Amino acid sequence: MKILFVVSEVQDLAKTGGLADVAKSLPIELKKLGHEVIIVMPFYKLIEDNHEAKTVVDEHTIHAYDRAYSFGVRQVYIEDVPVYCVAHADFFSRNGFYTDGYHAYPDNAERFAFFADAALHTAKLLEFQPDIVHCNDWHTALTPYFLRTDNSGFFKDSKSILTIHNGAFHGTHRLDEIPYLHPHKALHSQLDGDAVNFLRIGIRYADKINTVSPNYASELLTTLGSHMLYNEFQARRKDVSGILNGCDYSEWDPATDKLLPTNYDVESLQGKGSCKRSLQIKAGLPENSSVPLIGMVCRLTEQKGFGYILPILEDLLQHNVQLLIVGTGDPSISEVLHRHALIHPDKFIFIETFSEELAHLLEAGSDFFLMPSLFEPCGLNQMYSLAYGTLPIVRAVGGLKDTVIDLKEQPDQSTGFVFDQPDSTALLSCILRALLHYYEYPQSFAKMKKRAMHTKFTWHQAALDYQELYESC
Repeated sequence: MKILFVVSEVQDLAKTGGLADVAKSLPIELKKLGHEVIIVMPFYKLIEDNHEAKTVVDEHTIHAYDRAYSFGVRQVYIEDVPVYCVAHADFFSRNGFYTDGYHAYPDNAERFAFFADAALHTAKLLEFQPDIVHCNDWHTALTPYFLRTDNSGFFKDSKSILTIHNGAFHGTHRLDEIPYLHPHKALHSQLDGDAVNFLRIGIRYADKINTVSPNYASELLTTLGSHMLYNEFQARRKDVSGILNGCDYSEWDPATDKLLPTNYDVESLQGKGSCKRSLQIKAGLPENSSVPLIGMVCRLTEQKGFGYILPILEDLLQHNVQLLIVGTGDPSISEVLHRHALIHPDKFIFIETFSEELAHLLEAGSDFFLMPSLFEPCGLNQMYSLAYGTLPIVRAVGGLKDTVIDLKEQPDQSTGFVFDQPDSTALLSCILRALLHYYEYPQSFAKMKKRAMHTKFTWHQAALDYQELYESC
């Protein structure tokens, strides 16, 4: 198959989150399966400054009424997969991808409406006639609409897939702020008030809709989990599915991880103890191999469960435990975390930063990884934790439910600790259950660690699942 992969960010070129990981790993695996894959993304300033890009199209112009949108196409590579970047200086030669560091760019809707169409123009300019146009999140959710309404005949046999990595972000913007869409009268009758909801349009026009875990797909079909798109998902329920993301074990393997002070594997776990000591020293916690250490790395947002983490901190820290949280985000959350860290300096450390090295050390040196998300489309940190023998404490939502097996539910297959209700009581009960098992049943705990390390979620399997989805279009 010929696959056109349209996305707003790709790891190693431009990254803000997990979308970029998927956009690198999946096309590489699809190419290994024998498919012809190209990626189309914006030509951000970061790419221009850090990569030698070949000009393949100097200038091409799209007209929207009296406006002219001129762009070029630049080529780079991710391994052996070609990446074609849409070069529009006014839209993409900025220091940030979506924000100036503090606020979203006010013309994001115009930028990504243009890009969603320019990606198809790029395919035409390259004479790349795709079987599948694979779009991702709201930034490219208009591409299925442009594909469906194209009358050139070039895409007459092309089908579209829209992958929703996070359904909470719709890309809703007033139509009068998006001149690029003014000629598209078919959209004017599909407004939310006076606004275009990019994701809603994508759901309506894509041939297939999928998300990044089977359980999250099921949640999107419910009133509570649909992110206020219940009617759209219900109307397309036969075309909605979930495919679990893979994990890049070339970067997340404790046996080869170059960011760890000591490597270890499932047959020899002594190095994990060394990593725990190094983590305690680096974080400023007392060195103590016997006390359980709970780690957490994330953005400080309500989505990550802080609404029910913060109320239990004082109760949790009355127990013989160490807690380390690393992350940046909502100042109101960080303020509370700093306050508790000052009260319990020997038990709780909050480090307000993001560091790749510290993230790896925390995964290796912790005994438990805390991930009690309000919702979690797939999640990667629980996969990293399993690979490092660090047992996840998670809420049964999205991909967390698909990847972590609770001790109480399946003792012989268990790889972590899971709770259901999004409240503080349920979370604290689950953490205390995990601590009890650590202290009272060390042999069982050791077996759980080994089972966790044997658990694998590969991009090869994900690519096979996507291949099957493509064939079903």
